[in-house]
Amino acid sequence: MRDNVLDQVSLGYQLYWNAQREPAAVALAVGTHGAPLTDGPALLAALQGLWPGKALPLLLAVGSGELLSSLLDHAQPGSPGLILEESQLRDPSMARRVHHAHQRGLALLWRGAPGASPPSSLVPCFSGLLLTLTAQEALAGLQASRLKPKAFEQAWSAPTRSTLPSGHLYADVASRRLVDLCLDELNAWGVAGWPVEEVLDGYGKRLIQPARSVITRLLEAVDADDCTADIDQLLRREPILSYRLLRFANSAGLALRMPVDSLSQAVKALGYAQLRAWLREQLPRASSDPDLLPISTAMALRARLMVQLQPDGAGQCPEEDVYLCGLLSQMDLLLGEPLPAVLARLPLSAPVKAALLQQAGPLRAALEIAMALESPHTDRTRLLCELHHVEAKTVNRVLLHTLAQTRHQPAKSLLLV
Repeated sequence: MRDNVLDQVSLGYQLYWNAQREPAAVALAVGTHGAPLTDGPALLAALQGLWPGKALPLLLAVGSGELLSSLLDHAQPGSPGLILEESQLRDPSMARRVHHAHQRGLALLWRGAPGASPPSSLVPCFSGLLLTLTAQEALAGLQASRLKPKAFEQAWSAPTRSTLPSGHLYADVASRRLVDLCLDELNAWGVAGWPVEEVLDGYGKRLIQPARSVITRLLEAVDADDCTADIDQLLRREPILSYRLLRFANSAGLALRMPVDSLSQAVKALGYAQLRAWLREQLPRASSDPDLLPISTAMALRARLMVQLQPDGAGQCPEEDVYLCGLLSQMDLLLGEPLPAVLARLPLSAPVKAALLQQAGPLRAALEIAMALESPHTDRTRLLCELHHVEAKTVNRVLLHTLAQTRHQPAKSLLLV
């Protein structure tokens, strides 16, 4: 009965990235609908059953004052951390609850407007701050980042840098240079979200290459004669490499008898010797740009979500089709071409093309819901569940299960240890 509470909430998620550009934590937006939800212990019990200890640290951003109050009153150490908005702390009763929750050892994170800081009386209650750079701070950081390293240190050290605390989280960082500033210069614990468009735009007309680390791991797996399933899982982590492999497997030079429309089929069709040779050809041009890792990670996560969200009515679609649908859904951004042109080079199934190009077909629901879950604005997820006749509890359980499988290598041990 404890997970019945998952029918009364709509969830959305945001990944926080550390200095290694790996997931450091998951922020879960919790929206309520219908009657006010006040049973914080039921929500915590449902989360505990779906979020193992080895998963990423989990942070909850709760919009409902009633539910947030209940969580502050009942959550114990080891429960998911809570994000407290500056506006929520204006209520004196909420501030008292924050003090009591801190005394019990609950991890709390403060978030406010750009340039704001928590009241001095509450500062000791927070494990960390989720900060947003002001326009002046962002401009000073961008100007300083153009300087040589020594000059950068001198320019940023005073007066601006002294006003910014290190070891905290930063939100709404819209520039790649500011991400570097927060993670590499300000020693931030992580950044919320990722400037995808700005990172990709920085490549201009240059082709974005697949990650060297993934190609290296694939070569090691092939050399070790790992099973096809393990190699397929490694390929799924790298969207560009997956796309290129499918194109190569269907190229005229190979002259295969049948179209190859899945990664596992491509691996089997090529064989390990030819796959090894192809991977070695990709290695000299491979990318070592760490700022691309959050993009490929997020695309693979969307694909994994889609597989789990596939409704019963889409049972005729093989899992690999569902995964490819999610993995290719943003390939136009990586390749800098319209999506129809990108997909025209592959022999994709009709359901995959219908979902990506026409917003139709049996994979439409899974794709739309997976995309909606990537936002903290949970109303859209709720509306899509109603439109596609999918239970909110089902979507929420799938989301939590999928996110809990995302692993990390934390850069620092500051928050939620």
